[in-house]
Amino acid sequence: MRWIRRFLIVLLLLLVLIFGLLFSLQNAQSVPLDLLALQLRERPLAVWLLVAFAVGGIAGMIASSAALLRLQANRYRLRRRLEQCERELAELKGVAIRH
Repeated sequence: MRWIRRFLIVLLLLLVLIFGLLFSLQNAQSVPLDLLALQLRERPLAVWLLVAFAVGGIAGMIASSAALLRLQANRYRLRRRLEQCERELAELKGVAIRH
Protein backbone atom coordinates (compact mmCIF):
# COMPACT_ATOMS: atom_id res chain seq x y z
CA MET A 1 0.00 0.00 0.00
CA ARG A 2 2.89 2.36 0.77
CA TRP A 3 4.40 1.88 -2.68
CA ILE A 4 1.10 2.90 -4.31
CA ARG A 5 1.10 6.12 -2.31
CA ARG A 6 4.72 6.86 -3.26
CA PHE A 7 3.96 6.10 -6.89
CA LEU A 8 0.99 8.49 -6.87
CA ILE A 9 3.07 11.23 -5.24
CA VAL A 10 5.85 10.80 -7.80
CA LEU A 11 3.27 10.80 -10.60
CA LEU A 12 1.66 13.97 -9.26
CA LEU A 13 5.04 15.71 -8.97
CA LEU A 14 5.92 14.63 -12.50
CA LEU A 15 2.63 16.01 -13.82
CA VAL A 16 3.19 19.32 -12.02
CA LEU A 17 6.69 19.51 -13.50
CA ILE A 18 5.42 18.80 -17.01
CA PHE A 19 2.62 21.35 -16.74
CA GLY A 20 5.07 23.90 -15.35
CA LEU A 21 7.45 23.31 -18.24
CA LEU A 22 4.63 23.61 -20.79
CA PHE A 23 3.41 26.79 -19.09
CA SER A 24 6.92 28.22 -19.18
CA LEU A 25 7.30 27.43 -22.88
CA GLN A 26 3.90 28.95 -23.74
CA ASN A 27 4.57 32.16 -21.76
CA ALA A 28 8.09 33.05 -22.85
CA GLN A 29 7.35 36.67 -23.86
CA SER A 30 9.20 39.25 -21.79
CA VAL A 31 7.23 41.73 -19.71
CA PRO A 32 8.40 44.51 -17.37
CA LEU A 33 7.14 44.58 -13.81
CA ASP A 34 6.07 47.94 -12.37
CA LEU A 35 5.69 48.03 -8.57
CA LEU A 36 4.53 51.60 -7.88
CA ALA A 37 7.90 53.36 -7.45
CA LEU A 38 10.04 50.43 -8.53
CA GLN A 39 10.25 49.33 -12.15
CA LEU A 40 12.00 46.02 -12.77
CA ARG A 41 13.60 44.90 -16.03
CA GLU A 42 11.83 42.76 -18.56
CA ARG A 43 11.81 39.07 -17.80
CA PRO A 44 9.75 36.20 -19.17
CA LEU A 45 6.22 36.09 -17.79
CA ALA A 46 6.82 32.60 -16.43
CA VAL A 47 9.72 33.93 -14.31
CA TRP A 48 7.56 36.67 -12.76
CA LEU A 49 4.82 34.17 -11.99
CA LEU A 50 7.30 31.73 -10.48
CA VAL A 51 8.73 34.50 -8.28
CA ALA A 52 5.22 35.51 -7.19
CA PHE A 53 4.38 31.88 -6.40
CA ALA A 54 7.58 31.46 -4.35
CA VAL A 55 7.04 34.71 -2.42
CA GLY A 56 3.44 33.68 -1.69
CA GLY A 57 4.59 30.26 -0.51
CA ILE A 58 7.19 31.75 1.80
CA ALA A 59 4.68 34.27 3.18
CA GLY A 60 2.21 31.43 3.77
CA MET A 61 4.81 29.38 5.62
CA ILE A 62 5.72 32.35 7.82
CA ALA A 63 2.06 33.03 8.63
CA SER A 64 1.32 29.39 9.37
CA SER A 65 4.46 28.96 11.48
CA ALA A 66 3.33 31.82 13.72
CA ALA A 67 0.00 30.06 14.22
CA LEU A 68 1.75 26.73 14.85
CA LEU A 69 4.03 28.29 17.46
CA ARG A 70 1.00 29.74 19.22
CA LEU A 71 -0.72 26.34 19.18
CA GLN A 72 2.36 24.57 20.53
CA ALA A 73 2.67 27.09 23.35
CA ASN A 74 -1.00 26.58 24.18
CA ARG A 75 -0.54 22.79 24.12
CA TYR A 76 2.47 23.05 26.45
CA ARG A 77 0.46 25.22 28.86
CA LEU A 78 -2.46 22.80 28.82
CA ARG A 79 -0.17 19.81 29.37
CA ARG A 80 1.36 21.49 32.43
CA ARG A 81 -2.11 22.28 33.76
CA LEU A 82 -3.20 18.66 33.19
CA GLU A 83 -0.17 17.35 35.09
CA GLN A 84 -0.93 19.75 37.94
CA CYS A 85 -4.57 18.58 38.06
CA GLU A 86 -3.49 14.93 38.03
CA ARG A 87 -1.14 15.57 40.96
CA GLU A 88 -3.93 17.31 42.88
CA LEU A 89 -6.30 14.44 42.12
CA ALA A 90 -3.76 11.89 43.35
CA GLU A 91 -3.31 13.90 46.55
CA LEU A 92 -7.07 14.13 47.07
CA LYS A 93 -7.47 10.39 46.53
CA GLY A 94 -4.77 9.80 49.14
CA VAL A 95 -6.54 12.06 51.63
CA ALA A 96 -9.90 10.39 50.98
CA ILE A 97 -8.45 6.92 51.55
CA ARG A 98 -6.95 7.90 54.93
CA HIS A 99 -10.29 9.15 56.33
